[in-house]
Amino acid sequence: MFQINVKRTRARTAFGMLELIYHVAVRSIRKSHGNAIYGLAINIFQTVLLISVFYFMMTFLGMRSNAVRGDFVLYLMSGIFLYMTHTKAMGAVMGSESSTSAIMKHAPMNTIVAIMGAALGALYLQMLSLIVVLYVYHIVWGPISIEDPIGAMEMLLLSWMSGIAIGTCFLAMKPWSPEFATVGQTVYSRINMIASGKMFLANTLPPKMRNFFDWNPLFHTIDQARGDVFVNYVPHFSSATYPLYVTLVFLVIGLMAEFYTRQHASASWMASK
Repeated sequence: MFQINVKRTRARTAFGMLELIYHVAVRSIRKSHGNAIYGLAINIFQTVLLISVFYFMMTFLGMRSNAVRGDFVLYLMSGIFLYMTHTKAMGAVMGSESSTSAIMKHAPMNTIVAIMGAALGALYLQMLSLIVVLYVYHIVWGPISIEDPIGAMEMLLLSWMSGIAIGTCFLAMKPWSPEFATVGQTVYSRINMIASGKMFLANTLPPKMRNFFDWNPLFHTIDQARGDVFVNYVPHFSSATYPLYVTLVFLVIGLMAEFYTRQHASASWMASK
């Protein structure tokens, strides 16, 4: 049979890759919930539930005095939104197609496409949830004032990127030890419920206690985001560059580990178990 070979330019290849990432992102969103509205509602419910739990817990424990002078609910949302974005991105990337997945046998598909598609799907759901929750709060309770929206969005995206980087490390680990990778991802998410520092301000923590949180890139992005959200808070003990460096390091490690795994992984590893 005669075949016509069409020369693919770099631009055409790039657009084809972007189209493939888009379809993978749509597939990752609809994989857990066939109804897109239902999936969005579940994500919004999880966010509102977490805000409500921390609101009543901090009120009951008398921790509201540790918050920034201003809107207390906005203070909670500034931490919970970044925590949810980080955690959801990590979980989505770890749950994406690995080296041993059957879909990887198709030529255009590769791990980078799977990772980016899953990460963009998680970001899409989180951004929609954020917009809906903020809009409803703005309409029902009162106007919301954010000092530097662009800076706050940068910290949100940095939290998302750090979730991608850590999720990539767990993804590379999954073909070798699925149970360990799953447990490690769960433990990390649970630790971040406290270690992310969404209930505290770095400026008010004593040095000994701050050392327990300072290692966490999410602690820095949340504290920096609160400096962008509130006019009367200036972060002194957190950095915007530290989580960026940590993200780059973990991303390089995760991609190198995934490349090694892709060269040695076999779909028949678990066949005898």
